[in-house]
Amino acid sequence: MNNGKPLVLAVDDNPQNLQFLGKLLSENGYEVGVAQDGIQALTFLKKNQPDLVLLDIMMPGMDGYAVCEEIKANLGTRHIPVIFLTAKTETEDIVRGFEAGGVDYVLKPFNSAELLARVRTHVEMKVLRGMLPICSSCKRIRNDAGFWEQIEAYIEAHSQILFSHSLCHECMGKLYGDKEWYKKRQTKEQPEDS
Repeated sequence: MNNGKPLVLAVDDNPQNLQFLGKLLSENGYEVGVAQDGIQALTFLKKNQPDLVLLDIMMPGMDGYAVCEEIKANLGTRHIPVIFLTAKTETEDIVRGFEAGGVDYVLKPFNSAELLARVRTHVEMKVLRGMLPICSSCKRIRNDAGFWEQIEAYIEAHSQILFSHSLCHECMGKLYGDKEWYKKRQTKEQPEDS
């Protein structure tokens, strides 16, 4: 499912809503995946990496809040923005949506132009979040607070990766090439000509 277009997963238990969303999004340059319940949505996410999820809250079985929490709990999907698209209008429902991990909340019935603007904004923000400003000279990365730090510190803070450190052959030569002990070591490691 990748033809260069952003992929949006629409999740709603109402087939007419899915049909309308599918038509609206596909006519505006998006590829669309659909799911009629939370389990179908999570199954879709195991095989596909959408750029955004449009998620209804009131669905049989697993509601939208639980689906969003599952998405955000999974290391492989937590970066995917979720927009709740629902008829639930109470402030507590809206707050619960954001607490579950949603990035936006659109009320039904929705205005098509507004929904498309929100989808476009969050897809663009996802792309920008995936970009890392890196110094072209020292290779430090600007962190979320705007400070420059070593690439390994940034990666350790934003993932579960840990680094061990060593020196490659080229850097060893740059650092210790003029040291006598290094020259002797290099002589020992040179293969003899036959």
